[in-house]
Amino acid sequence: MFSEIKSEYITFYLASKYNDYTISFMRTCWKIFRLYKSLLKELKTTYILSCILVVFVSCNNSELSSIESTNQGYNSNQFNSEVVVNWFNLMKKLTTETSGYTPPVAARAFGYTGIALYEGIQLGTPEKESLSNKLNELNILVDFDDTKVYHWSSVANTILGNMISYFYDNATEANKYLIDDLRMEYKTLFAMNMDNSILERSITLGNQITSQIIEWSELDGGLNAQFSNFPDDYTPMQGDEFWKPTAPDFLPALQPYWGTNRPFMISNVENVNPLTPPEYSTDENSVFYQRALSVYEAVNNVSTEGVIIAEFWSDDPETSATPPGHSIAILNQLIEENDFNLMQASEAFAMLAIGINDAFISCWKTKYSTNYIRPITFINNYIDPNWTPILVTPPFPEYTSGHSVQSGVLAKVLSSIFGDNYSFMDKTHMNRTDIDGTPRSFENFIAMAEEAAISRLYGGIHYQEAIDNGLEQGYAIGNNVIELFQD
Repeated sequence: MFSEIKSEYITFYLASKYNDYTISFMRTCWKIFRLYKSLLKELKTTYILSCILVVFVSCNNSELSSIESTNQGYNSNQFNSEVVVNWFNLMKKLTTETSGYTPPVAARAFGYTGIALYEGIQLGTPEKESLSNKLNELNILVDFDDTKVYHWSSVANTILGNMISYFYDNATEANKYLIDDLRMEYKTLFAMNMDNSILERSITLGNQITSQIIEWSELDGGLNAQFSNFPDDYTPMQGDEFWKPTAPDFLPALQPYWGTNRPFMISNVENVNPLTPPEYSTDENSVFYQRALSVYEAVNNVSTEGVIIAEFWSDDPETSATPPGHSIAILNQLIEENDFNLMQASEAFAMLAIGINDAFISCWKTKYSTNYIRPITFINNYIDPNWTPILVTPPFPEYTSGHSVQSGVLAKVLSSIFGDNYSFMDKTHMNRTDIDGTPRSFENFIAMAEEAAISRLYGGIHYQEAIDNGLEQGYAIGNNVIELFQD
């Protein structure tokens, strides 16, 4: 009996070592098939696929025998994270290319997707606990039998495919195809060396999780927000000291009610209250006037490096995955570089996703309660009517800085995962040509957050208090999330 158990674990160990290579090999097979698919429309797709796979199986049978499906029956922390990394890479692309995905909307999509993934994968690691009854109004009940075999990468593939299809239902047809294609690619690969009952049981579990998370999401106040970024029924506060639409497009207020949405953690909104910003004043000796003058001078005297920093962290919708997507990209990069297993990756994404979602609710509550005037408005009225900032001012009140809040969350969450002194290089924009996307190096995550935050001063769109107090707001939210996962 002992020899049989020992042999089984040795077999699993060897198989897990070759999983990454095998999956990569099989994905290559699948991509070759896709290249020729359009040329062979007259033949049935299933027959073509079968023929191609038979050829590869015949040529490389020993390698295919160690496909990740041989992990079936083991804990989710014994699967690799490739499925997760690739899905979040696609989600980043969709965020950039799907209409209506402004920063708050993107943060919400990442938030629920991260939680759904965690809720599914934690079932396969006994020492992990569900977030049900820990997050605001979340109650998950699933038909899970821990005596049965599940394939956890298939669970992840189902959850991520479902969640992303749901949130990006207004994606282009080409991008909808990418969603369906990635889902089917993994399903086909996993099915090759797995009993069908295991695959179906794993898919059913993933479907149970996503249906409940989606139902929960629809009651948070942000449903279909991508279609209503600028509600017609909002009237900005009147007065010289309050926010007004800004040049060049003079757009109305973006998501003015977002601060009333249901957060994942009540403490992230009710117990995180930034300091009051300086009182509005046109007196040249006042704190407020001096802060505005500092923005004016910072932009006028900005260095080439300062411009690069401002543009690197700008993350405007439709040209990037927005600031939440930038944060997700950094985590995705680090997960891949550190070879995280499936459970580690799922927990990391859940932590960051919860924090970023609540960061934008907390920040937007602050923005629309203070309705603070933007630098461009004050400077044009009282300092220099011809002045323009480096970055286009976004269409919502100034205080606090959304970049600062969400970057503070990112720094705290990543520090808790990788350590306070973890140095890294942010490669998010390395393939962009519209800005200098050269990877930027940081000694630690706090240094990264501080650069992301100060970029808004270099860009000319925030005062110093919004930056400093926004970081503290984010740090507090990040610490709350860390405590949630330590309980």
